[in-house]
Parts: sequence; C-alpha cells; structure tokens
Amino acid sequence: MGSEGEIINRELSKVSDEDLLACSKEELVIRLRKEESEKISALIQRGRLIKEVNKQLQGHLLEIRELKVINQRLQEENTELRDLCCFLDDDRLKVKKLAREWQLFGHHAAKVMREDLGGYLKKLADLERMQDGLVKENLDLKELCLVLEEECVSRSDSSPGGSTELNLPCMVARDLGDGSSSTGSVGSPDQLHLVCSPDD
Repeated sequence: MGSEGEIINRELSKVSDEDLLACSKEELVIRLRKEESEKISALIQRGRLIKEVNKQLQGHLLEIRELKVINQRLQEENTELRDLCCFLDDDRLKVKKLAREWQLFGHHAAKVMREDLGGYLKKLADLERMQDGLVKENLDLKELCLVLEEECVSRSDSSPGGSTELNLPCMVARDLGDGSSSTGSVGSPDQLHLVCSPDD
C-alpha cells in the first residue's frame, strides 16, 4: 500500500507502465480525478491570468490611443508655433530694417539740421553786424542832424531878415533828423541844400 500511495502522489507522466499495471482500478481513478482536478485548476488559473493580461493590454491600448491624440494635438500646436515663429521672425527682420532706415534718416536729418543751423547762425551773425552798423550810422546821422540844426539856428539868429523864414528850414531839418519823416533820407544833397542855404 505504501508504494501505491506514492504512485498516487506522483505524476502519471513520471510513473512507469509496470507501476500503473500494479495499481488497482480505484487508485487509478483517484489518480485520474486528481490529475483532472489539477489540470482544471491550472486552466482556471491560466484563464484568470489571460484575462488579467487582456485587461492590462486593453488599458495599455487605451493609453496608447490617448497618447496618439495628445501627440497629434502637440504636433498641430508645434506646427502652429513654428509658423508663428516664422511670422515673428519676418516681423523682426522688417522692424530691424525699418529701424535701420529710421536711424539713417535720423543721422541724415541731424546732419542737414547742423548744416542749416550753421548757415542760420552765420546769417544771424551777419544781420547782427549789419544791425550794429545801422545803429552806428543812425547815431552818426543823428549827430549830424543836431549839428546842422544848431548851425541853422545860429544862422537864423545872426540873419537880419528875421527868424520867420529861417525857422521853417530848421523845422524841416529837425523833422528829417529824428527819423519820423518819410520824405527822404537824412544827408541827401537836396535836404542839405535846404538846411544850409537860407538865402534860397
């Protein structure tokens, strides 16, 4: 019986034909039932493993689909960003070119303004010199008018013909000397003749 029990506990594939023939029918049935039960348990366990593996595969496939959608969206965003970068780079080049043109224009305008300013300063200096000359000339003319007026007054005082006729030329000379008259410029030959020739 001990050897028969060992045969039952051993796998049938490892039992020789002689040992199997030596076993009784009941032992063989028990052994077969045991082997069948073990095989069914193994198949059930295998089915569970396969089901678990399929479940994991389904989860991985779902993740792969989601990753594909995300990858597609990222590729589209990448394309849009690339186009945007190209557009911004074109704008940058245009702005750089425009800034360079404005810089050159600014340099040219500053150069022209410096040249014009130099010319204006030169003209202003010339006008100031002319004004100084005119002021000096006016002062000289005023002094000349004063001298002529004094001479006229002195002649009128010393003339026996009276002062009525000689006062008129003196008044004319005074009017022409202070610059308020528009009949002519002081120092012209006609006015000097009028002032200095009371006999006429």
